[in-house]
This record gives sequence, C-alpha cells and structure tokens, in this order.
Amino acid sequence: MTVLARVRAPLVELHELPAVELRDLLRQGTVSATEAASFFLARIEQQNPMLGAFVTVTAEQAMADAGAADSLQARVPDEDLPLLHGLPLAFKDLTDVAGVVTTHGSAALDHKPAQGDSPLAALLKKAGAISLGKTQVPEFGLTAYSENRIAPPSRNPHALSRSSGGSSGGSAGAVAAGLLPFAPGTDGGGSIRIPAAACGVIGLKPGRGLVPAGESLGDPARLVVAGPIARSFGDAALMMDALVPPPTSPGPSTYPKGGYLAAVRQEPPKLRIGVSLDSPWSGTFPFSPEQDALDALKVGADLLEHAGHALSEASIRYDNRYPDAFTTAWTAAVGAARISPHREALLAPLTRTFRRRAQQRSPAKLAESLALLRQFEHDTAAQYAQWDLLLTPALAQTPRPVGWFTGTMHGSDNWPATQWPGDADGDYRKQCEYAPWSSMVNVCGLPAITLPVHWTGGMRGHGLPMGIQLVGPLGSESLLLQVACQLGF
Repeated sequence: MTVLARVRAPLVELHELPAVELRDLLRQGTVSATEAASFFLARIEQQNPMLGAFVTVTAEQAMADAGAADSLQARVPDEDLPLLHGLPLAFKDLTDVAGVVTTHGSAALDHKPAQGDSPLAALLKKAGAISLGKTQVPEFGLTAYSENRIAPPSRNPHALSRSSGGSSGGSAGAVAAGLLPFAPGTDGGGSIRIPAAACGVIGLKPGRGLVPAGESLGDPARLVVAGPIARSFGDAALMMDALVPPPTSPGPSTYPKGGYLAAVRQEPPKLRIGVSLDSPWSGTFPFSPEQDALDALKVGADLLEHAGHALSEASIRYDNRYPDAFTTAWTAAVGAARISPHREALLAPLTRTFRRRAQQRSPAKLAESLALLRQFEHDTAAQYAQWDLLLTPALAQTPRPVGWFTGTMHGSDNWPATQWPGDADGDYRKQCEYAPWSSMVNVCGLPAITLPVHWTGGMRGHGLPMGIQLVGPLGSESLLLQVACQLGF
C-alpha cells in the first residue's frame, strides 16, 4: 500500500494522480521522492516488457537523485523547493543525459554514455525532476512511429498491436500507461502531437524560440522545439512553467501573469476558429481522412461551439512546392550525421535512403528550400491570422499497427526484424498521409495542441483515441491550455 493510499479515501495509486497533485504531495512530504521513484520504477519493470516504452531504465541513479531530493525537502521550506521537486519523468533517447547512453535509435552509432546533459535535461533536472531513463524513438527521430533496430517497438497502451506514434512515442506511451506522470517531448514535424494523439493524451508544441530546442543533429529550418506530453491541461501547464522561465526585464511579453499553471484556469475569450482539412501534402500525396478522423473533428467542433466560440470553414492555400522543400530541410541533418561508412548498412532503409539523397544535394538546393520555407511561413501565417485559432484533425487515420509503415507488420512481434523491406518512399508517403496537418506548423513556428476528443469505441478509454489539433498565433500557449481546460481536458 502506498503512502497516498494510507492518507486518502477512496484509495488512489500514485500513477492515477495528476502530476500537479503528486507535486503538491511531494512538496508537503506526504509522499517522499524515494517512494515516488520506487513506485514508478516498479510499474516500468512490470509493464515495459509489453509496451516497449523505455530503452534504458536508470533505476540506481534515479534512487540516488530521489534520496537527494528527500534530503533537500527535510532542510528547506516548501516554498524554497524547486518547481518539479521529486517528480519522475524520462527523456527521449535523442536527448543527452549525463552518464547515460544516447542511442538516437540507431544501430549504426557507437553507444557511449553522454558526457553531459543536454540543455533540456539540464533545465528539468534543475527544476527538481527525477529522470527514470530514456524512452523509445525512431532512428534519429525521423518518423511518425517509434520502431528501430536496437530495441522493441513502442506500443500503444490502448491496443498493443498498434504503434504509439513518433518520434516521442515511448514518452507518450509511458504517460498514457501511467509509467510516468508526464514527460517532455520534442517536436520537429509533429513528434509531440502525433504520439500524444495516438495515445490519447495531450501534446503541446510551443512556438519557435520559447523553450530550449533540445536535441537535433542540425536543424537548419529551426523546426524543433521541446514541450509537454501530459494527461491533463494542468500537468502540461506545470511543465511549461518549468520549461519557460519568467521574463527578467520589463517590456512586451507573452508570458502569462503568474505563470502558465496560474493562468490556465482563466476563461478564454470568445474565439473565431477556422476549421480546415486542407494540407500542404495533399497535392503530392492525395489522401482521404478516415471517418474516425472526421468524427473527432466534429466532436471537437461541437465542444468548441458549445463553449461559445464561433467556428467557420477555413480554406487555406498552400504552396505546392512545400513537400519537396520540407523534406530537403527535414533530412539535412541525417545527411550530415557522423556515421562510419562501414556501419551505414546498419541504418534502416528509410534513413539510409534519405541520408544518401541529402548527401547528393548541393548546398544551393538546401538554401533554396530554406528560402521557400521562409516564404511559406510568411504566406501561411498570414492566412491563419484571419482566425484566432485553426482547427484540424490531429491525425488522418487511427493509430497504425506496429510494422505497418515499414512493411514488417506480420513479423513485428519477433524483434529484432533482421530484414526490413527497402521501400523508403512508400514508408514516407504513409507517414505524410497519416499525419498531414503537423509539419507545416513547425515550419511556421506556431504553437499547437492536440486533445483526445474521440474514441473509436464511443467511450473514453474504450477503443482507439482520435483527437483534434488547435493551432494558435505566436505566444498563444496559455490560450491553448485555457481552451483545453474549458473543454474538460
């Protein structure tokens, strides 16, 4: 029986608590950081063999850090404890954590312990969080599914035959399964929002430049940003308070008064919301959203209208040169990655194919693509500005089966898959059709949130989750969280 079960009725286990409430109990000393870490490590040990959410579990270091947190709690007043005192979380296996191997999801790299913390890990550790390990990712974070050649695939807690999405798939799966209270993700083309939507949790991608970009082998288009994956708006707001420091000088700022958690319960104004199914990918990869995606959009629209917002159809015109320009920018980093020639055969087919193409492109081609994306950002943001928020489905299809993108579906239970089919272009096309409303938000540098409004079984927690995406203007992170609160998430 946990400490919490002894002091509360009805009995509640730690993993059932919102991160905000667990944080309060940790600060009060009702639950110790050691007890919390032990509890979640035990859940990981029990459930991870089925889920594949964690690649590495750092139990010994986590318990040492939790013991240090308990010592601090015994010495200082509650108000002097760091914001996330004692809260367990984990980092994607693209993020360097000192003393822990970062695999980048690739068998082609030497797996050596990181010499230091990445800016993201350092920031959240300083805020008092306790890292329990590293979570599953696709190779170099390139894909919308978290499957690779170094560890079992990350599976969806709502249906183990389905993928948890990517690239923050292990983190989203861990949060949805209660292996973590919440987790940081990173998003360069949908990598927070896609897995959050697939796993039925909240994913918030902040706007460009608001928080540390986190991990990237190179990001010439400035696509990647870190943000929260959480089960509630309050938990997402709490992590935002840790990720975004208050301004230190007077002047204009989008930082909410008192912080994100303090502002999140304020009633948002009545908003003009544009509803769109338009995608910059549809010219290159024509697609039709599944009925469950359309049902989720209708549920989300009905909820927003019931809350008093005015919805109207939004017709967005996207530059048809976008897919080629985005793909060029997105894959530039993998072309520059330092991989020994004799180990390139260990890369997954998609990675190997796009690495070769990136290396064959001229610097002028990359520069041309970056210039086009800057123009795309200007033109698209100007169209979005006709509304306060833009509403789309989160995904065009229900969460895909494990192995579906790579064509290894029938052998996906027998990890490792020694022979992956080499259809890189088919794989990429499937991803773009699965998540056609994600990457352009990164190119525009705008905030966006996904909310799990619909379940294929008709009842929350039954069937597969399907969600909506709300895109806002720069600085609208707190507004997006307020709308999530208003809608009951």
